[in-house]
Amino acid sequence: MPRTMTRILIVLVVFFGIFATAPAADPTAPTLARIAKSGELRVGTSGAQPPFSVKSKEGKLIGYEIDLAMLLAESMGVKLTLVEKPFPELLSALEKGEVDAVMSGMTMTLERNMRAAFVGPYIVSGKSILTKDETLARIEEAEQLDQSQLKLVALDKSTSQQFVEQLMPQAQLTLTQSYDEAIQMVLDDKAAAMVADFPICVISVLRHADKGLVTLVEPLTLEPIGIAVAPGDALFVNLIENYLSALDGTGLLDALELKWFEDGSWLIQVP
Repeated sequence: MPRTMTRILIVLVVFFGIFATAPAADPTAPTLARIAKSGELRVGTSGAQPPFSVKSKEGKLIGYEIDLAMLLAESMGVKLTLVEKPFPELLSALEKGEVDAVMSGMTMTLERNMRAAFVGPYIVSGKSILTKDETLARIEEAEQLDQSQLKLVALDKSTSQQFVEQLMPQAQLTLTQSYDEAIQMVLDDKAAAMVADFPICVISVLRHADKGLVTLVEPLTLEPIGIAVAPGDALFVNLIENYLSALDGTGLLDALELKWFEDGSWLIQVP
């Protein structure tokens, strides 16, 4: 068994020893009460943001956030149901009550925090670019991409879209519904670069190792990523905060980060 998996199993024993029993739901807490009644935690994810979430060759959702969602559901003693939706639709699904939480590489921003409560961050990311152009891969400031002839691509309704619109208004921006579509545009030379979170760019280089893709050595920004939940349920927020603190304290978040962001052996599971 790989050392990373051994470490995860050891920490799991400690973690579930600490939280063997989930706290009882308060009937005045709407989301928590629904979860307690149904025995189900519904987590929304795009399923197209490796290493946060991605489809395996067998069509199964895997990734850092998938593992984390499973741990949270098991900690609460409920079933996990993954609800797959395009990234731009996830916050709307949360507002409509179609999911209890969103875990999809979502940056905690002021604008989003006006629509949902956030727990975390469980990881800190930052903006980067994915390109085949070695010159672009050496930029150090976002403003260096602010060129009228430069074609960029980003995920629709993402902080990457806002990043480009604010700092590179002269660039030609195309929006896509998925990272796979954006990456393909770079591969087909329909865009000079994809603007996305640093981990996604790094993993994309590894996934397409023979396609000449490169990314920045360091991200251009620092951005906290967390769990979005519906506002108005302080007890549900508190419960997730407590579990995340325990995961962090026992070292399990570090183990998951090593497994999904540094190890890379999981790449054989995806197309």
